[in-house]
Amino acid sequence: MQTINLPDEASTLALGGKLIEQLSIGDVVTLTGELGAGKTTLVRGMLQKALGNIEVPSPTYTLVQIYDMPDYELWHCDMYRLERPEDGYELGLMDAFEDAVCLIEWPDKLGSLIPEDALSIKVVFDGKGRKATLTGFEEI
Repeated sequence: MQTINLPDEASTLALGGKLIEQLSIGDVVTLTGELGAGKTTLVRGMLQKALGNIEVPSPTYTLVQIYDMPDYELWHCDMYRLERPEDGYELGLMDAFEDAVCLIEWPDKLGSLIPEDALSIKVVFDGKGRKATLTGFEEI
């Protein structure tokens, strides 16, 4: 486990750029933190590192945004509006957990469906900035 200070948006984007290089097919990453903590900003940093300066909307209303990465699909999921954990099956998440890279915001909504070996990122407010606690990742 490691904690990284994120004093501004640029540092959050940069962290995302470093993290994407560690991910491969079958990786599931849970992203937890309050509304506005920077979860989607971190994902934007990951995607923009790999795909260039693309728009990365929050999937709050669509639940899932799928991106074609050079070597795999990346699923960016926001489970905030999920009503029951079982609804994850209808979204195709169980297959994606094996065949893609999945970034899951509000993973608690999926309950026990989250794989036990999922990587974890917790983002919390820290004064005017943020702190990210990473579990399961190599040293950054």
